[in-house]
Amino acid sequence: MKTSAIVYCENEFGKLDGKVANGLVRHSEKYKIIGIIDSTKSGLDAGEYLDGIRNAIPIFQNFNQAIEMLDSIPEYFIYGIAPLEPFLSDVEKKIIYTAMESGMHIVNGLPEFLSEDKVCMDLARKYNVSIFDVRKPPLKEKLHNFTGRIRDVQTPVITVSGTDCAVGKRTTALKLVEALKKDGLNAIFITTGQTGVLQGSKYGIAIDVLSSGFATGEVENAILEALKEQPDIIVVEGQGALSHPAFTSSSAILRGAMPKAIILQHPPKRRTRCDFPRIPMPTLESEIKMLEVFSGSKVIAITINHEGMNDQEIKNTTKTYEEKYQLPVTDVLKNDCRKLIEKLYEVFPDLINIPPLVCQPQE
Repeated sequence: MKTSAIVYCENEFGKLDGKVANGLVRHSEKYKIIGIIDSTKSGLDAGEYLDGIRNAIPIFQNFNQAIEMLDSIPEYFIYGIAPLEPFLSDVEKKIIYTAMESGMHIVNGLPEFLSEDKVCMDLARKYNVSIFDVRKPPLKEKLHNFTGRIRDVQTPVITVSGTDCAVGKRTTALKLVEALKKDGLNAIFITTGQTGVLQGSKYGIAIDVLSSGFATGEVENAILEALKEQPDIIVVEGQGALSHPAFTSSSAILRGAMPKAIILQHPPKRRTRCDFPRIPMPTLESEIKMLEVFSGSKVIAITINHEGMNDQEIKNTTKTYEEKYQLPVTDVLKNDCRKLIEKLYEVFPDLINIPPLVCQPQE
């Protein structure tokens, strides 16, 4: 059974910095999301606002309204914002304190660790609740150094990389894994960020708080652990962009995963980097070149983030990109993953001959 949770995302739901809440509304294997807190979208259905499809997850004005309107108090309070400045405001801390007083466990995806906050820990003890800092790295003795064993992996490993932060790399990766499973393949998703951890990914860790050596080693180790399930294909979530000057996660992922192919996610209408208005977006040409030189692998498909685009613009851009780059192009939220799967079958023909998974009957 999934445990119930409410997600705090004031003023950010559906926006770039609300990607944690956005991701949990779209997919969660671990939590049953029963509400979103965002006064700017109060009264709306979260699924309908996000993707045009109702999912019966209400958006509340504030914490008090949520508690009053829900049938029961959720077990977990999740902080669902991923801002550039990773610190809680006093107002947000008070809301978290109130949630703890209501008997809710706290899930925090920021690199500001609540388990190191004296007030939070005192309240946790008083009200017998737990605090989960999902980006707090394990003890160093439990982390993994890079070994190079990834070089011997024969299973197709692909990464979903991007031209910027918050462009939908994780969403595309999850949609692709879901589609591959429906095609009868044993596909496994590897997360590299806090949202994937919160969504219940079995393999991976939030790597952006790790030193470069451990980040590379943790990506490699997650893949090696996943191989125990004898997957047909492994899809690794990308972070940031290899060309982004503010972050190094992409290089650690490419080094640790040594992908045999890359899918590149891009927002055609975005002109400057997310949260960095002075830095222009790279071109697809420059990002593809950089990825291929750095990784020694090939970009085999382009996926579109349709922010700011209407359906006709998506259709036109898809056609233009396919003609220009001679690669399959799709928007997995507006369309599906069929083009991606067909390309994977072309690049990895052995996938076609793998017997489909047999579902075991439930007792």
